[in-house]
Amino acid sequence: MIDERGKERTPFAVATIAATTGSVPRAAGSKMFVYCDGRSSGTIGGGKFEALVLADALRAMREKKPLLKTYPLHEGDADSFGAICGGEVTVFIEPQLTSEALYLIGAGHCSRAIARLAAECGLFVSVVDDRDELLAELPRAVTRISDSLPAEFIASREWRSDEALVIVSRNHEIDREALAAALRQTGAGYIGMIGSKRKVRDVFDDLRRRGVPDEKLAKVYAPLGLDIGADSPAEIAVSTIAEVLSVLRQRTARHLRTEG
Repeated sequence: MIDERGKERTPFAVATIAATTGSVPRAAGSKMFVYCDGRSSGTIGGGKFEALVLADALRAMREKKPLLKTYPLHEGDADSFGAICGGEVTVFIEPQLTSEALYLIGAGHCSRAIARLAAECGLFVSVVDDRDELLAELPRAVTRISDSLPAEFIASREWRSDEALVIVSRNHEIDREALAAALRQTGAGYIGMIGSKRKVRDVFDDLRRRGVPDEKLAKVYAPLGLDIGADSPAEIAVSTIAEVLSVLRQRTARHLRTEG
């Protein structure tokens, strides 16, 4: 089953009336919640004014920046939209953005080490495995998924650019089928698979025979991780999380030392 903690990752924005002058429909402090799919809850006044705030909130979420904006509710102003209340409303729009997400296929030693480090880094972490005894060893913040086969779980989701899929299961067959399912999907910001170079070559050759084009395979990080000479599960976790974050955040993972 799926642990309900953190099951949903829904970005939203809080639109708060920060100040008012003159006649306005709602008092300062009134709030509206705007969700990334365009839904809203609560009200700050309704009508065209609220529709404009909703559109601005969606834009603020896309740009990941807060917005403080004054809306004139009277005729004659250059920015007026036909409202006749007579006052002005200043609204503070505050995007509430979710952290990046990491979905792990497998709950073995390496996966559990990666999950622990990812959770400590503030990522939303989920682990897919049918072994409840291993899932039980994960931190409480990690979402456990045991009622879906990995390939089925991957196929069931709409993947987003701030989500990483890391395939580290207990055998090549599970990894291969999980990767095949992942490459039939679009949207994920990172797809990685653990394994030796020989394993990766064998899996890739099998997928090519199934018709997976090389340009899709070229986007897979396999073997996964940055080259730090990682050996233990803890070191593999450091290598993997560093690579995942650098890819999702579009950073170079270069040294930060000052030259000269």
